[in-house]
Amino acid sequence: MAPDSVCVFCASSDGVDPVFLTGAEQLGVELARAGVRLVYGGGGVGLMGACARAAHAAGGRVLGVMPTFLQSTEMALDAVETVFVASMHERKAIMFEQSDAFAVLPGGVGTLEEVVELLSWRRLGLHAKPVVFLNPGGYWTPLFELFAHTVDQGLTPEWFLDTFTWVKTADLILPAIRELLRRAEHSQTDAAPLT
Repeated sequence: MAPDSVCVFCASSDGVDPVFLTGAEQLGVELARAGVRLVYGGGGVGLMGACARAAHAAGGRVLGVMPTFLQSTEMALDAVETVFVASMHERKAIMFEQSDAFAVLPGGVGTLEEVVELLSWRRLGLHAKPVVFLNPGGYWTPLFELFAHTVDQGLTPEWFLDTFTWVKTADLILPAIRELLRRAEHSQTDAAPLT
């Protein structure tokens, strides 16, 4: 099963490890080649801009969602479709509604806030959309360890650790999403356990 749209959460900062930028560009190209629309935060800077420019240059469909107050700092890409909204809450709601799955690339506190909310909604049973982290050089490993710590302390159910997965390279993101979608479809149509 293939997604029609994948939302990408990632950094809007330019001063990052070049490996992160390369991964963002590669994902943009992979999405375009697969005919999968990129949904993202609308910016033209950092990993966001790298991913969107690469997807657009490769002939892909791109939807940016940007709060108006960020126009001067995140610099919307004129070349792609962009929806302007009034708040961060509205931005996240539209990005969620317009996406079948989520890819989480390296990012700072803003990316962290987005993905923790997304996984919290998953924990509450509000969605079952795949979430795949790009984890180059173990970037997200401390977060995964924190999640495991909350499980060890009895604050989070153990099954929560199965609500996301991670890959080392960008070319593995779409295959991981497809596999998670396949498993979800299988579990809805067949009661047999997955192995």
